[in-house]
Amino acid sequence: MLWRWHFFAGLFCLPFVIVLCVTGSLYLFKPQIETWLDRDIDRAVAEGPPRSVSAQRDAALSAVPGGHFLALEMPARKRQATRVLVAHGADVTRVYIDPVTLRVMARRDEQTRFERLVFRLHGQLLIGNPGSAIMEMVASWTLVLIVTGLMLWWPRRPGVGGTVLPRLGAKGRVFWRDLHAVGGMWISLALILFLVSGLPWSFVWGSSFSAVERRIGRLVSVQDWEIGAVPIAATLSGHATMPGMDMEAGAQPALPRPAISRPAISRSVISRAAISRAEMSGAAMRPEGLDAVYETARHLAFPAPVLVTPPVGEGEAWHIRSDTQNRPERIEASVTAQGQVIHITRFAEKSLTDRLIGYGVAFHEGHLFGVLNLFLNLCVALLLTLASMAALMLWLRRRRPGHLDAPGASPRRIGWGALAVMGVMGGLLPELGISLLLLALAGRFLGPRFSALRQKG
Repeated sequence: MLWRWHFFAGLFCLPFVIVLCVTGSLYLFKPQIETWLDRDIDRAVAEGPPRSVSAQRDAALSAVPGGHFLALEMPARKRQATRVLVAHGADVTRVYIDPVTLRVMARRDEQTRFERLVFRLHGQLLIGNPGSAIMEMVASWTLVLIVTGLMLWWPRRPGVGGTVLPRLGAKGRVFWRDLHAVGGMWISLALILFLVSGLPWSFVWGSSFSAVERRIGRLVSVQDWEIGAVPIAATLSGHATMPGMDMEAGAQPALPRPAISRPAISRSVISRAAISRAEMSGAAMRPEGLDAVYETARHLAFPAPVLVTPPVGEGEAWHIRSDTQNRPERIEASVTAQGQVIHITRFAEKSLTDRLIGYGVAFHEGHLFGVLNLFLNLCVALLLTLASMAALMLWLRRRRPGHLDAPGASPRRIGWGALAVMGVMGGLLPELGISLLLLALAGRFLGPRFSALRQKG
């Protein structure tokens, strides 16, 4: 019975797991890849004293007709193009400005940049919320795969070979079996952490979790992670809504005013109110005070990358925030147009739920404890890929041509312990619970028909 569940869970998850390993490995090195892709732009920056930041912003806005200023990314190095994020409709363009000559060096659609494509492929298969739901289903069944796999691996005889260490000198089925079972055992704990820490991003589980937290009043800040597919223009809005909410232009979202943590770029859900106010007000497109706020940001020296975002309404504060991938180091400040700091929000001041998810996301992205975290995540992705390929080889070597050759169904009934475990997992993971219920119903009502057809044939 365990082998049958493990087989079908693996057959469903295997293609998606390999996609997750490849795209996840690429995303681990997001800062390095972004720097490398932009290297020619940054090298072409002219020598000399930079112009005012407001002039750089205006140069970027002039390059995007009808655009509205969303944010400015502060240069992380001395000689680097200034990145200005400009909204036009529901899209966002990243404009690269030479800070010395004010020359527009490049324009790139934020949603089609390499790191965004990898992110959307990793979590949404590039098809939005349906893809997010599919990947959540994969994560749920991968947990079943881990549990059943560990039970199948559990040692039945003393010895290290084939249990703790793979017998690399073996040939044939034994070699592939050890590579699959022992490799899977070693990565199981880290893989569970990856899967659990990725659930807050998924559309179904993440939306439900965030709604529950808001209802009981514990998640008091705007979530610092993206739930499902999110319009890119939403990510720099000062107010966020829950998935599925549709705010009218000019409506004020009911969120706690003090110490609200704005979402990082690509980490929230859109509030159309802020963008609509910017479209209706010419002053909101180029609010005064950017130069003073930028100078304050330089003195604060938050961990890079640092975004400077304008106020979403007249008389409201500017915001300076760190979007570093090591989320426990993220920090944000509310600043007046004259550059005076009103309030600073640190990671340690967030709610327990926010902090736990922040630690999980930082670990998931490989930046919680430096290079060691990157190395661990890369090793897990590599071993998981090898274990998946070994499982495929085991099946292909055993399978008869034209047959699935799945493990036979057990005549024994499932015990109460197994049912309890499945019930708990199904309750915590809604998509797993629904699929288990559908499988049980299909087995109960359709199973006899298929058996009759096989006997007749």
